[in-house]
Amino acid sequence: MTQDQTLESPASRQSDKSAALFRMVMDKHTCPWGLKSKYLLEKLGYEVEDHWLTTREQVDAFKAQHGVATTPQTFIGGARIGGYTDLRAHFGLKVHDPKAKSYRPVLAVFATGLGLALAASWASFGTPFTMRGAEWFVSMTMMLLAMLKLQDVEQFSTMFLGYDLLAKRFVPYAYAYPVLEWTAGALMTAHALPWLSIPIGLVIGGIGAASVFYAVYIQKRALKCACVGGSGAVPLGFVSLTENLFMVAMALWMLAGMA
Repeated sequence: MTQDQTLESPASRQSDKSAALFRMVMDKHTCPWGLKSKYLLEKLGYEVEDHWLTTREQVDAFKAQHGVATTPQTFIGGARIGGYTDLRAHFGLKVHDPKAKSYRPVLAVFATGLGLALAASWASFGTPFTMRGAEWFVSMTMMLLAMLKLQDVEQFSTMFLGYDLLAKRFVPYAYAYPVLEWTAGALMTAHALPWLSIPIGLVIGGIGAASVFYAVYIQKRALKCACVGGSGAVPLGFVSLTENLFMVAMALWMLAGMA
């Protein structure tokens, strides 16, 4: 590793498997994209000439000299490749698109809910595979999804109002929904106050399922689901419908258990 501060353009001294990387490494800030670029190059077998830009003056001078707006910048064979995203594209690797729709956020929540439920069942009953564990999977997942919504209720409510049938007619419901979902999940986990948790689950789950079905399968609208909060890019569709049907099924299961 070198801390050479020269701003001279990388020359032909580079071999086919060497690269010059210019990145910010300051007392109070080390550029994360620079670290990612260095790691990627080394992972692909490149020898990296690691040039640190340690002051704001050096960063500004480098940008002006090479006509770039950002750092890091990578040069291979004397040619400028660009930043981390450009580097991945140069090697034909997948480039992250923050606006791309993905089920990953909601699947991560379901997987975490399942893990919590299995762990709780194992700790309580000596085996992860119990009926109570299955119940906890649904109720704990409800709480996790509600937690994500509660991080930014304003943003969640804006997205939720785009398709929920009741929220469109009564805006306060959009703000109350995550609180109701969290409350029902907590009570169902504890098997407490079923007279309260069951109606909540039936109402919000039933309305939610009807809203998703109407928007996606009747109106054929391509929307983002507010299930993981307003910042998510989860497509509104089958997974969203399943989430709501789970709530309804959990409420009906608990109601049957009271009979």
